[in-house]
Amino acid sequence: MKILPRSSFGQTVLLIGFLLFINQIVYFISITMYAIEPNLQQIDQLLAKQVRVVFIDINDAKLSPKMAKAFHNETGIGVYREKDAYKFGLANSTLYPYRSERMSKLLGGKAEVRISQGDEYLVWIRAPQAPMLWVKIPLNGMKKNDFNLMIFFMVVIGLLSVMGGWLFVRQINRPLKSLQIAAEDVGRGDFPEPLTESGTSEIMAVTQAFNHMSKGIKQLEDDRNLLMAGISHDLRTPLTRIRLASEMMQDQDAFLKEGIETDIDDMNNIIDQFIDYLRHDSKDKAELGDLNVLVEEVLNVETPNERLITFHQGECIKIPLRHVAVRRALANLVQNAIRYTTEEIEVFTGMEKNYAFFIVSDRGAGIPEADIERLFQPFTQGDTARGTEGSGLGLAIIKRIVDTHGGNVVLSNKPEGGLQAKVCLPLKF
Repeated sequence: MKILPRSSFGQTVLLIGFLLFINQIVYFISITMYAIEPNLQQIDQLLAKQVRVVFIDINDAKLSPKMAKAFHNETGIGVYREKDAYKFGLANSTLYPYRSERMSKLLGGKAEVRISQGDEYLVWIRAPQAPMLWVKIPLNGMKKNDFNLMIFFMVVIGLLSVMGGWLFVRQINRPLKSLQIAAEDVGRGDFPEPLTESGTSEIMAVTQAFNHMSKGIKQLEDDRNLLMAGISHDLRTPLTRIRLASEMMQDQDAFLKEGIETDIDDMNNIIDQFIDYLRHDSKDKAELGDLNVLVEEVLNVETPNERLITFHQGECIKIPLRHVAVRRALANLVQNAIRYTTEEIEVFTGMEKNYAFFIVSDRGAGIPEADIERLFQPFTQGDTARGTEGSGLGLAIIKRIVDTHGGNVVLSNKPEGGLQAKVCLPLKF
């Protein structure tokens, strides 16, 4: 399980949040060391002096009630025996060991400090001068909510800072997301309009370079298609003349005429494959379609009368399809299976995870495992086990079509013999 984000956006926000958290801790420690702690020390020193004043003339731990009452009326400081102290708030107080140790040093003996918070902030001190008495000293202006308010402000500032960093990084990464989508489109053969150059200077430079690259690739693609169209046109003209000349040959040259016509048909098929490979139906827009219906249409057209092709129809939802391109890919696979085997051919459809798939399975001789990957390269053919007909562009065309859909195609030999071609297409484009 990966906890840390992998995107630059998530990592940047996490870094900002982490640095802010460290900053808040350092700030809190600094305030405690250089502001709160010195104030508490001064308060403890003042409290100790007030305790000494209370017991400045005590005799055998007996305190004059009249003097105690007058002292309380003037200063708010009260002196109580433990029994009476519990009635006036000592029972609800909390012991502070650290402050008790510090007060013990200031008073020159073991002292105990307790604090109660109600309507008033009361400090209760048991002094070593009179261990049986408790001194109650009210401190006005000190409330527990003061610290809560400081913590609240720190949390609010932290949240605002993280949100500001999130918005800032999101604004920076937005052009990168557009670049990613545009790059995926170019990889599928779609050339989007030039991207708007926005963001930081570095991102604008990258966007500008991408626009130039996309324009260059599109120009190269157009030039290549134009070149192939010109070559196709220039080749078909003499081929037509050769076919016309062969029709005028004598009957005794019928065997030669048949060979010439076969060669002409092969050359025309090769030219068509070249054009299909270059074009790969990049202009065909993806639309939601039923894969089972498409497979049935292809099988109805491509199945010869003397051959058996069994269709095992699985459950498939409608997925985005470039119908002409996918139809060509499936037709090529079926034609290959028909060409290289005389046994029954099976076609399967179905869904798994985020993909819909179709499988074309035959019972032929198969392909050596070492040759499977390279067969997807243009002008590559298998060994004699599967024959050597064609130009070697069939599987390359299929792979290009599948790649434009964001899917994948896998060839594998079946354990019982034969070859299986599985094409997976994403449920969402």
